Formats: sequence, structure tokens, C-alpha cells
Amino acid sequence: MVALSALWLPILLAAVIVFIASSIIHMVLPYHRSGYRKLSNEDAVRAAIRSSNPSPGLYTLPHCTHKDMKSPETLEKFKEGPVGHLIVLPNGPVNLGKFLGLWFVFCLIVGLVSAYLAAHAVQPGAPYRHVFRIVGTAAFLAYAIGGLSNGVWKGIPWKMVLLEAFDGLIYALLTAGTFAWLWPR
Repeated sequence: MVALSALWLPILLAAVIVFIASSIIHMVLPYHRSGYRKLSNEDAVRAAIRSSNPSPGLYTLPHCTHKDMKSPETLEKFKEGPVGHLIVLPNGPVNLGKFLGLWFVFCLIVGLVSAYLAAHAVQPGAPYRHVFRIVGTAAFLAYAIGGLSNGVWKGIPWKMVLLEAFDGLIYALLTAGTFAWLWPR
């Protein structure tokens, strides 16, 4: 068994590499640019939302409880639409630094959990491909598979969900390569 403390370098380096790769993917490569659409009457929608003064949070349209889902009034609301989820953030410019910081912490957590699994499943001096397979699988579960539920439950378009899963595959491969390269001998 490998001590988790012996894996601090691959945990940190994998997080940095994934952070840089995700920055390149989202700032340079064009395939995520078509993921977000603009409402034709955005100003009117913004004014309507602003008039209800919602606090930051996740909202459903139409909102109903489980027992109200079959009521004629609720069914009519679903029929006339719109049906969806709305995420309201605090007013003001988007704090990209906060999101990037949280993303880096997430990358560290994925590395830590992947390291924990590998430390218990892979012996010191194991072949590169064995470390790669174990760490890559754990990282893929975190970076790619977890987001698929957004397509199932939140209605995120499957094209976006699958593109994010593809990104997750890239991040998992980078994480696996980093751990396999730096695995204790």
C-alpha cells in the first residue's frame, strides 16, 4: 500500500494540469461556444424576474409539490409553459475568480479521492498502465460520469452534457497520466 502523503505531488500537479487544460478548452477551442443561447426578449424576461426579487438559488418552472403534480391547475401550467429550471446568482458582475478557485479546489478533491483509491489498490512500483487504469477510472467517474445526471434530471441539452463528459475524459486522462508518471517506485 502507498501512503497518501506520498502522493501529494501528483494530486497537486494533476489539479494544476487539469486547471490549465480546462482553461484552454473553454477559452481557445470553439466547441463550447454554442452551448448557451440568448432569449429573443431577454430584457423583458430579466425585468419579469427582477420584479419578483428572487434570492439567489435554484427555481423550477412551474413550481409544484409532489402531491400537486397531478392537479388540473398544475397540469395546465405545464401545458402552457415554459417548463424549466432557473439558477439565480447574486446581482453584480460574475465573480470569475471565485468560480475558478472553486474549480481548482474541485480538481484537488478529485485528485485526492483518486489518490486514496489508488493508494489502496496499487502497489509501489506498479506498471504505468496499472496506475493509469485505476486513477483514470476514478477521475473519469468524477469529471465525466457525474455530470450525466444533469441531462437526466435538469434538462441540460444532451449535446452540452456529452461535450462536458468529453472534457471529463480529457481531464481523467491527464490526471491518470500524471499519477502514473509520478507513482512511487
